[in-house]
Parts: sequence; C-alpha cells; structure tokens
Amino acid sequence: MAAKEPVVVAFGDSLTAGYGVADADAFPTRLAAALAARGTPVRMINAGVSGDTSAGGLARLDWMLADRPDLVIVELGANDGLRALDPAKTFDNLDAILARLKAEGVAVLLTGMQAPPNLGAEYGAAFNSVFTRLAARYDVVFYPFFLDGVAAVPALNQADGIHPNAAGVDQIVDRILPYVVEALERTASQ
Repeated sequence: MAAKEPVVVAFGDSLTAGYGVADADAFPTRLAAALAARGTPVRMINAGVSGDTSAGGLARLDWMLADRPDLVIVELGANDGLRALDPAKTFDNLDAILARLKAEGVAVLLTGMQAPPNLGAEYGAAFNSVFTRLAARYDVVFYPFFLDGVAAVPALNQADGIHPNAAGVDQIVDRILPYVVEALERTASQ
C-alpha cells in the first residue's frame, strides 16, 4: 500500500493566494510541482486570502484546520507591516496560530516578513523580530524572509512592486524548497 501524500496548507495572504498571476503560477501550485519533481508529492491546499492580516488568519484558523494538514506554511504578516499595525498585535496573533498548530500536532514552516523601510528603523526592528522570536519559541522550521531575492527586484515583481510575478514566484519556490523539505521531514515525527 502506497503511503498517503502529506497534506500541505499554504496559509497566508496575497503572496500565497497568487494575486495577479495565473493559478498555475501561484506559490502553492509551483511549490507542489517542485516537490513532485524531486519525488516528494504532496496534496497542496492554497489557503491564501488577498489582503489578509495576521488577525484575519487567526480568525479563519478553524476553517483551515478542517483540511487536517500535516504541514502548514504560515505566511502572514505582510499586510500587518504595510498597514503599520502594532508589531505586538502581530506577535500575539501569530503566537495564537502557532500555539494552536502545535496543540493539533501539525508541523509548521514559519515564513518571516520585513517591514517596509519607510516606517522607520524602530518599527522595522520591532516588526522584523516578531518572526524570529516566534520561530525560536515554537522550534519550527523558519524561512527568514518570504520575499528573499525577490523584494525590490523589478524583473521579479508585478507593476505594483509588491507582488511577485511568475518568475518571482519561481525564485521564492527555489529558495524556500529546502526549508519545506525539512518541515515535511518533521511531519513524520509529529
């Protein structure tokens, strides 16, 4: 009997949902294809909602958990930063999400985000530290910056300069793939 494919939920905002790109080029679709190409097929669920904040993610956590995921990629916080929301609130929301996932025995890959530089160094330091503190608190696999290598690179972003285009999504997938593989390995021990 073949082993069941792990259920992976990409739980995030427009960066996960695939804002502005074809469904075939959305992050969850491209990530599932990359995993399958390396011999690690998964059942990928796109639980990205454009415009979502960490509070929005927390509010829909029960809905997401109904899919009984083995691994959740938590990609929330970008809109908190864009709206200059209090980093303490972002921390509390993500903390509640991670605590619930831990209680449910779900493996986690937490992706970090960086505050827009125009919000100042003090806000940036407080916001950026949210993700590293949570990763350490919950001992989850941590990818420090979801847009690493893509942010502020015009050729990899749509005209808005915020959302990756198909080439940008591929760059994200290439960079995050080893972290996803590590997180999937942890699902066996959950």
